[in-house]
Amino acid sequence: MKILVDSHSHTVVSGHAYSTRMEMIQAAKNRGLEALALTEHAPEMPGACHEFYFQNYTVVPREVDGLHILMGVELNIMDEYGTVDLPAGVLKSMDLAIASIHGPCYGESRSRELNTQAYLNVMKNPYIHIIGHPDDGRFPIDYEKLVRGAKETNTLLEMNNSSLRPGGFRVNTEVNAKEILELCKKEGVYNTTGSDAHIDADAGEFSCIEKILQETDFPEELIATTSYEKFSRLIRQKG
Repeated sequence: MKILVDSHSHTVVSGHAYSTRMEMIQAAKNRGLEALALTEHAPEMPGACHEFYFQNYTVVPREVDGLHILMGVELNIMDEYGTVDLPAGVLKSMDLAIASIHGPCYGESRSRELNTQAYLNVMKNPYIHIIGHPDDGRFPIDYEKLVRGAKETNTLLEMNNSSLRPGGFRVNTEVNAKEILELCKKEGVYNTTGSDAHIDADAGEFSCIEKILQETDFPEELIATTSYEKFSRLIRQKG
């Protein structure tokens, strides 16, 4: 299996990342990727950029020396109702939107039921394509309901390389990711691969994802990112 799309990465404008757009692009090219998604943190994340940044995406080229660039956002899920921190009018003009739970924005973990409801509600948003790092055990959820919700709404579930690194700050990620993958196999739900890179050295880095895909014998046909064409087709199915 060859992964050719990195669907989740950040540049300096996210506030706690370290590389520029062109540095990330060069790193992705060096790894032989077909496409890189630049998904900056949305405004409610401390240090992130203003809504105006996302409104100005029309000026950004979508291809650099043969590498496809998707200009997107990693939204913050704010509550159990699926509220996010950019309006639909901005989201509908973007190439890609991820929605994730982050402690600084969502606050303390709610009950398993309410955390699950947060994901299910946000997946109903027609402009959100991916659920980011749902493996984080700090925010327990019902994975059976998550996977069924993803299937019903044509939402991709993310395998996040940063989450799966040994010693990472997210909790119980490997066990949770394996549970998600087994359920996705059963239900025929697509997964996407995000490095969640915050520095160019990590752009297109999927070693931890590849390990867990091998350990679960996850079928290549359910990986959305084995080609740019396949990934583009799948995200267009949302809405």
